[in-house]
Amino acid sequence: MFLLSIFSKMKSEIREKVLRHEQGLYFYIVFPIAVAFILTFISARIISHFWPDIYIPWAGIHVHHFAYGFFVLAIAGYLALVFSGPRAKYLISLLHGFGLGLAFDEYGIWLNLSDDDPARWSYDGLLIITGVILILLTGRSGIRFVRNHLPFIKHPLTPDP
Repeated sequence: MFLLSIFSKMKSEIREKVLRHEQGLYFYIVFPIAVAFILTFISARIISHFWPDIYIPWAGIHVHHFAYGFFVLAIAGYLALVFSGPRAKYLISLLHGFGLGLAFDEYGIWLNLSDDDPARWSYDGLLIITGVILILLTGRSGIRFVRNHLPFIKHPLTPDP
């Protein structure tokens, strides 16, 4: 419920920012991207741990899921250029986070270009993306954004329900 409450607030804030053409939309887009990224990364790690031989064979080649992540990122980028509505921005941010999760899960393969124990590098990719997100959120407006959107913090201007 907690996560759904936050997603609901994010969706409504994104809608208001887009419809009013207000600045600061990118802070509201970061949260759905981050959550989709983390959930996808964790899911990919769990699936690849328990079922390491699951992949879509293509012409006898083992295509790693980071390749799918790049395709998803390309599609999300195109959709972001084509659609500008509030709902589209929200859904595209989730799609972008999903693509990042798939791509950065196999970050080690990017660097090594081999299948020799890339798991450690995947966690480095997670840390890099998490660090970038934290840097964005720790700016003054990022802190204000987090403070205003956590459901358990009372706001002085908001009446009690």
